[in-house]
Amino acid sequence: MRIAQSSKPTALFLLPGLPGLPGLPGLPGLRGAMTQRWRYVAGSKLDRCRRHVERVRGPIRELQGAESSEPFVFAHGSDMPVERWSARVYVIVLGAAISLGCQSRSSSGAGAATAGQTTSPSNTIPADWRFSMNAPAVVAPHGMVATDAPLATHVGAEVLRRGGNAIDAAVATAFALAVVYPAAGNLGGGGFIVAKMSGSVPVALDFREVAPAAATRDMYIGPNGKPDDRSLTGDLAAGVPGSVAGLWEAHHRLGSRPWAELLAPAIRLADSGFVVDSDFATDVHWDSTRLSKFPASAALFLPSGRAVRPGDHWRNPQLAAVLRRIAADGPAGFYAGATARAIAAEMRRGHGIITLADLAGYHAKWRTPVSFDYRGFHIVSMPPPSSGGMTVALLAHLLAGRDLRAIGWHSPAELHLLTEAMRRAFAVRNHFLGDPDAIAIPTDRLLSQPFADSLAASIRPDSETPSGAVSFPTGAAPEGTHTTHFSVIDGQGNAVALTTTINSGFGSASTVADAGFLLNNEMDDFTAQPGVPNSEKLVMGDANAIAPGKRMLSSMSPTIVMGRDGTPMLVTGASGGGYIITSVFQVISNVVDYDMPIAEAVSAPRIHHQHLPDTLLYERNGLRPDAIAALQAMNQPLLPTGTLAIGASIMRTPAGIAGMADPRVHGSAEGY
Repeated sequence: MRIAQSSKPTALFLLPGLPGLPGLPGLPGLRGAMTQRWRYVAGSKLDRCRRHVERVRGPIRELQGAESSEPFVFAHGSDMPVERWSARVYVIVLGAAISLGCQSRSSSGAGAATAGQTTSPSNTIPADWRFSMNAPAVVAPHGMVATDAPLATHVGAEVLRRGGNAIDAAVATAFALAVVYPAAGNLGGGGFIVAKMSGSVPVALDFREVAPAAATRDMYIGPNGKPDDRSLTGDLAAGVPGSVAGLWEAHHRLGSRPWAELLAPAIRLADSGFVVDSDFATDVHWDSTRLSKFPASAALFLPSGRAVRPGDHWRNPQLAAVLRRIAADGPAGFYAGATARAIAAEMRRGHGIITLADLAGYHAKWRTPVSFDYRGFHIVSMPPPSSGGMTVALLAHLLAGRDLRAIGWHSPAELHLLTEAMRRAFAVRNHFLGDPDAIAIPTDRLLSQPFADSLAASIRPDSETPSGAVSFPTGAAPEGTHTTHFSVIDGQGNAVALTTTINSGFGSASTVADAGFLLNNEMDDFTAQPGVPNSEKLVMGDANAIAPGKRMLSSMSPTIVMGRDGTPMLVTGASGGGYIITSVFQVISNVVDYDMPIAEAVSAPRIHHQHLPDTLLYERNGLRPDAIAALQAMNQPLLPTGTLAIGASIMRTPAGIAGMADPRVHGSAEGY
């Protein structure tokens, strides 16, 4: 049985097919593409019905408006249906969505899996908060995948259905994301995996990019003595990619299905193509100026001189050819041979510095996860060169002595404590952390409770602490916001949290000619000039200075929370640069401190403070006016902003495995 998008599927979703409806076997693809419009609904039954109709009407119009001869193509098992759906399907899908939206809210049972009764933040959420707190998670009995892109979600879920384990599903999902979500999914970037396999200790895999051998400390300082934009756009911005090596290493050690089998769905998607959705088109639109500077990028994303639009049929046969080489030859299909030569040729054209030797010398690294306890739950996360795990641990230690539940979710006092903890944790992060193979990090000290207590002692209950008064004033910038995180739990008790990135949206904006994939701009994550604020207004220090072969600091925070029975209970992480760290902690706190079901924990408003600039960011319409006034009375500068990170998460509950795509992007969860 296929279970997706709702814990109360209608009969339509349980049927393998309906007579007389061409293309219906591709239903999961459409269902995935429309997940976000179906799931986030208003609390009242009337609003729930009304908003479901409106949210489904949009994608239907979008699909009907695609007046081209190309067929709709959806990933579905080993087949790629090519028939256009008849109007009858739209009517049935619309009716099913209305039926689903008008159902009463289903309980996920998440609170019972942790520490008692569910505590809803409904009395604290502003009425105009843009995401429903009543949306149900997807619940399935055996396994679950939650990602930021529905087509990739379906690929991973199919691997689980066919007997693959969580690592197999993660590998297939990551390669699919490289096709369907090129703003963040990638072959030309890097990332991190935290995994807990049944019967073994948790592990962490670092496949972060590295600086090429020709990199120099001051390579991005312009004639005026200040950093320029060469670290952001163009081939010089690229570090040596790690994604292919990392996925191979994870599969080689922990996977169970044949390697080539796991790349097959991504190859089909690249070869046969798929229908562009609004997220894909919007990403291209916003980065069209940068993409237009590079002929290969313009040809791929701006065909005929215009950005791709929702409903367009998009293919990438050059990427399919690269994926076939990787499927046949493993890492050698990327780091040597035709693909490596294409990267080297791109470097010569674009004045980059990655060489064939740099590519041949890249290796992913297994590292010991950051491990800590919070409120009786054991948590494992990513160690340096990710700053995520250590900073999340420091936040937990800073707040360990405070009864957040008694203080109240998003009360002024709790918001104040969170802000002060974030301020101090980021001050430490920004000063001490970097590549552990290049600098000495006092890990034991930074992760000790006495160290956290010494920082927490200066938190005043009625006034903010100016960031200038907090130690460790220098540090490294968090990476750009176009990262993507996904979570997987399989039926064997295995769990994987994987975060991958090319840094900014579409990375360096440079597509490797004749290869169809973008290069990262991760060199911008290094300290271009110590002591000078970067483009994100963060003051950067020496710990993260550029050096050949060094890995740049990251904020990616793939994290697994163990239940009291020692098995994975919560799998989470996020995309969003420095916002990742604070968002991951808030999801954990929502579950552990407030017993929120995973849907509420992911959908709830978030805040962020990163030490410098000395401003508390909060998601627009996410704080009540009285809370804002109370924080301002404590002299805390505040600034409303848009999305603070995106984190697809999964939680094990008594009712089953509950998956929740973050409503801040149009992702999906799917289980079996």
